Amino acid sequence: MSIDDRDDDTEQVLNKDEIDSLLGLEDGDTGETAQGLEALVSSSSITYERLPMLEVVFDRLVRMMTTSLRNFTSDNVEVSLENISSTRFGDFVNSVPLPAMLSVVIAEEWDNYILGVVDSALAYSVVDVLMGGRRGTAAMRIEGRPFTTIERNLVERMINVVLSDLSVAFEPISPITFRFDSLEVNPRFATIARPGDAAILAELRIDMDDRGGRFDLLFPYATLEPVLEMLTQMFMGEKFGQDAIWENHLANEVWLTEIELDAVLDQLVISLNEVLNWKPGSRLMLDVKPDTPVEMRCGEVRLFSGKMGQRNGNMAVAIDRRLRNL
Repeated sequence: MSIDDRDDDTEQVLNKDEIDSLLGLEDGDTGETAQGLEALVSSSSITYERLPMLEVVFDRLVRMMTTSLRNFTSDNVEVSLENISSTRFGDFVNSVPLPAMLSVVIAEEWDNYILGVVDSALAYSVVDVLMGGRRGTAAMRIEGRPFTTIERNLVERMINVVLSDLSVAFEPISPITFRFDSLEVNPRFATIARPGDAAILAELRIDMDDRGGRFDLLFPYATLEPVLEMLTQMFMGEKFGQDAIWENHLANEVWLTEIELDAVLDQLVISLNEVLNWKPGSRLMLDVKPDTPVEMRCGEVRLFSGKMGQRNGNMAVAIDRRLRNL
């Protein structure tokens, strides 16, 4: 066999279908999971399932919003959590149906931002309810008309109510204050993260009788970083990850723990050469007197001091002073 023949046998050329399969590209939407390089890239995105405490926080938020918005609108309000999903910031912003109001919110203690999006249906419904619109009629929506100052102010008031509830919902995880910063209608002016940054999206549905719409909350992954460890806890009851039975058992066992105390009269610093020259009968001269206080230590921790003496034929220490607050 010639060299040319061997080259022809080993050389392989991928056709278009094989290249598409390697890259995870398929013709049409088959609904199958990503494969190839597409699956590798997608696997780097964060999934909300890894943050089980977020679902608890949003559940608390829904309950509190239902009460707060009823008081705010003096109407029958129902709030529901439609979905929690993982996304990229750029993908979400590009998918926001316009017109909409995008609220930039500062998470003060975390020194970062979140995004709240009020769709046009909810914005017009809130305005209609607060301005005394009659029940049984859907809020009127005029295409192509920008939001007025009155509409923006009324929606901003509703957003502040939601942010107050959101701060309380996160309080068992971490004290946090969500503060309204600005209200935008152009997604380009609400860029709080890079397009490729991972984020958690919570989609809320707010219904007021036959009116209502969607309110979305977007949390960039970087914003949740300070409380990431708390959010990965598993939820157990209303105590947010705490197990009272285990805590009580651990506390009881700690109080029953036995420790070893050392009575230290004095300490010397001597050379290793002197130690090697020790032999039976060698004497160590301590720089103390018979009435010098003795320190009681646990390891290297100084706990008490007192006077050394005898009691019932045994050496004893009468504690005079506490050296450390326990």
